[in-house]
Amino acid sequence: MDAGIGPILMGVIPSIAVGGLFWFVMRGIIRADRREREAIAQMEREEAERAARGE
Repeated sequence: MDAGIGPILMGVIPSIAVGGLFWFVMRGIIRADRREREAIAQMEREEAERAARGE
């Protein structure tokens, strides 16, 4: 009845791989969103400075 650890690993490794891929993709999306928000905030600050100077 003991078939070894091979079948167990074959059942668990794909789940771990998909979880790692999901984590990597979500991390990229969150970091891209953060950078985009920072860029938009910077543009809005520059616009506000120009408006305050009357340009």
